Amino acid sequence: MSQPTKWSQFGTLITVFFFWGFVAASNDILIPVFKKAFNLSQAQSQIVSLAFYVAYTVGSLIYFGISKLIGNDVLNKIGYKNGIVLGLIISAIGTLLFYPAANNASFTLMITGLFIVGLGFSLQQIAANPLAIVIGDPKTGSQRLNLGGGVNNFGTTIGPLIVSFAIFGSVSSGSTEASIESVKTPYLILGLAFILVAIFFKFSSVPNKIDLEEVANEEAESKEKVLHRPTPFSYPQLVLGMIAIFVYVGVEVSTASNLPEYMKQHLNIDTANIAPFVSLYWASLMMGRWTGAVGAFDVSAGAKKILNFLMPYLAFGVFLIVNAIAQHDITMFYVYGLVIIVMIAGDIMSKGSPARMLLIFSSLGIIALIIGMLTSGMVSVFAFTSVGLFCSTLWPCIFTLGVAGLGKHTNQGSSLLIMMIMGGGIISYIQGVVASDDILGIQNSYIVGVVCFAYMAFYAVKAKSILKAQGIDYDVKVSGGH
Repeated sequence: MSQPTKWSQFGTLITVFFFWGFVAASNDILIPVFKKAFNLSQAQSQIVSLAFYVAYTVGSLIYFGISKLIGNDVLNKIGYKNGIVLGLIISAIGTLLFYPAANNASFTLMITGLFIVGLGFSLQQIAANPLAIVIGDPKTGSQRLNLGGGVNNFGTTIGPLIVSFAIFGSVSSGSTEASIESVKTPYLILGLAFILVAIFFKFSSVPNKIDLEEVANEEAESKEKVLHRPTPFSYPQLVLGMIAIFVYVGVEVSTASNLPEYMKQHLNIDTANIAPFVSLYWASLMMGRWTGAVGAFDVSAGAKKILNFLMPYLAFGVFLIVNAIAQHDITMFYVYGLVIIVMIAGDIMSKGSPARMLLIFSSLGIIALIIGMLTSGMVSVFAFTSVGLFCSTLWPCIFTLGVAGLGKHTNQGSSLLIMMIMGGGIISYIQGVVASDDILGIQNSYIVGVVCFAYMAFYAVKAKSILKAQGIDYDVKVSGGH
């Protein structure tokens, strides 16, 4: 019998999803600020993304290494809730480095601070993603991850606006210059927030221990087909899923982090005025994830159909409201409401299946990037921005397919998937390199993202057949939830 979602525990858990988004999207504002202040090339400016996302890999390797050393999985030993608390404290330590870094105008210290914040996030993610899947029926786990992702993208939507306001002041002030000094205050406040949430988590009802063997048995149609292999690397759905996470985070981050430079070169828009476009990109992920999360709610099929149309426009409304409050001109964004229809159609066609959704949205992502490369002006900007819509639900799709059937290896499988978040930094850097005028140029550099989406489309088809052989068929199970 399927267990209902424990909403009070899940409500607490998704607070950390908010922080991951807030900081990740704020990096897109730091990149052009650091580029100008430290006189960096486009490739060098992407070191901001590289340091932050490689921290996830280092954190996962440390996790994996300690687990091997003590002969027990770290989270099984210290507990899931305690793991998230420890991760929040590590991230808080990273934000403290922004104070001496700003005072000494040190790019190295700034990058080190971001790296430590990312280290803390890696531990939080290793614990929080499996928790989101098991706080309820594992069959609707990907939809709960979508809901967590929707909260994450509320953070990504307001993060660039708040950080941009903290650095540049209001748009009406006309400031386009940012001093490194102005960066420290928002990050110190963020560190204080990490500490407060860590205390809140410690005394919450979020479970510290979960039974992952039981989850594996529940996922499979036949318990005889559940694989009990010696290491997580023995599961092809995980190994191929690691590459899929690498390229997914890569295209998601590189599309946004190279957007300010594209708009500066091709549309002559100042860094101080780019925040609403970065905000729209990350809000696009929120629109898709709010839509994808509908299946996690226990409501009638008719109500779900209405919510499928309502949720993305509700998220779009949040984007418009926060930008109006920030005194940005929002009239140019109204036309984006038409682009959202494409994403809704893709969501309906997926019927809630993670494999089918991954295939459809990867294909739409390829089309969006090609349109962006072949057009100009605001058409190209909105095409690149719409990549956010099509990336929106891919993380939970890949994560759910990657850890399906792993049983006792789920935590280590989760840490290996989190390790591949480094794709966000590495692929951003690769795109930054090929974006130079003597190679491809900034607009044609988005071909890097096309290659990423092509691999994800392949994984969608391959993972489905691998899992079917193991007695796990999400088409049968998840479609019943839509």
